[in-house]
Amino acid sequence: MELRVNLQDENNMERSHPTSATLESPPGLEIRHSTLIRAEPSQVYNALTTSQGLDAWFTRGARVNPHAGGEILFRWEDWGPDHITTQDGGPVLEARPPHRFVFQWHPYLPDYATTVEIDVKPSGDGTIVSLREHGFAETVSGRTAMISCATGWGEALTLLKFYLEHGLHY
Repeated sequence: MELRVNLQDENNMERSHPTSATLESPPGLEIRHSTLIRAEPSQVYNALTTSQGLDAWFTRGARVNPHAGGEILFRWEDWGPDHITTQDGGPVLEARPPHRFVFQWHPYLPDYATTVEIDVKPSGDGTIVSLREHGFAETVSGRTAMISCATGWGEALTLLKFYLEHGLHY
């Protein structure tokens, strides 16, 4: 699994960091994750873009109208070690089964939306899922939200992989 967090400093200078994260300048604050899942692209796409698919491994009571102009709503009940109950969602901007799904939501920041792009590509060993989230504000709260989402998406893609490859769910 690859994680890349791009940060732009106040002088628009590229910065490097001694961890596995790659920091780049522009386009600003964004998250990128990629992982190989040993499943067919349509299985991966459906697990990410349908209410039934999401509820099987990630949410409780998700609602998805998986078409451009539709809506996506994630719902979590008693989720994770902090037992979080919350929901978030927004418009579906693009849906091209089983290749690409794009939506907006308001993670941790109700004042503005970020955009999540998910690309699903066949690979010799299964399917590569690539995720990009962008549109975070260049503020302390924007950076905090980005870091939380980077962690969350890494966890989510790992849970998706375990579910599709081994039938395991949280």
